[in-house]
Amino acid sequence: MGRLRISAISFLNTTPLMWDFDHGPAGDNFDISYTVPSACAADLAKGNADIGIIPAAAYTTVPNLVILPGVAIASRQAVRSILLVSKVPVEKIQTVALDTSSLTSVALVKVLFAKWWGGKRKFTSMDPDLESMLQLNDAALLIGDSALKVDRSKFLTFDLAEQWFRFTGKPFVFAFWAVRVAALDELRPGQDLARTFRDSRDHGLEPQNLDQIVREWAPKLKLSQQDVRIYLTENIYYQLSQDCLQGLELFYSYAFQCQALPSAPEIRFLDAPKPAFR
Repeated sequence: MGRLRISAISFLNTTPLMWDFDHGPAGDNFDISYTVPSACAADLAKGNADIGIIPAAAYTTVPNLVILPGVAIASRQAVRSILLVSKVPVEKIQTVALDTSSLTSVALVKVLFAKWWGGKRKFTSMDPDLESMLQLNDAALLIGDSALKVDRSKFLTFDLAEQWFRFTGKPFVFAFWAVRVAALDELRPGQDLARTFRDSRDHGLEPQNLDQIVREWAPKLKLSQQDVRIYLTENIYYQLSQDCLQGLELFYSYAFQCQALPSAPEIRFLDAPKPAFR
């Protein structure tokens, strides 16, 4: 049996999830590559990866996936790393540049406009360069580390997770681990994928390991260590809990209603009976 291939995201918020793979024995059992969220989903769709930390939106378009239970990149408040940055008040926005790194946040901003902010907007996909995006558009959607570095004193900013919670009262799930069903045949006897990925998350959030992540990433992002720590411990919620699943299902419903995403399949977990796919 070959080693399973993991496609992971090269953002700060995934660093705790990858702790055992980068620093412990788990990495010896997998082939790991790092990319951006949209490309991670493409890797699974093309069969170039077996496991991916996929944007929630990708679950509606990539067939034959099961979700590893318990682990997510979610938020129950402002997330800080998913921002709509605008030159004008939200009701005056006519044109929006969309970060090409994103899938889920693109769908979310379309839902926010369609259901609560009102009116149709022109959306254009662009590379995540804020200056270029705002030269040609009223507003720009930025995700990940690029959003964390935005100088909010210069622009109007709308935190998408905060806005979602304000309107729905539900957490927002941005990403989770998913596995191609075809890859499950490659599992070694007794290999517990769900536990492996939960343990990695738990170890990455242990105080001494979190301290190391904060020390390494603060200078990379030109943020204070306190800002990085608060982001990882308060803004990001790493559990795929029941209320997160409710928020996820509501997002899928709204995104389909607004034609931002196709209809989502039933949410299936690895520890459920192996489903029959067409």
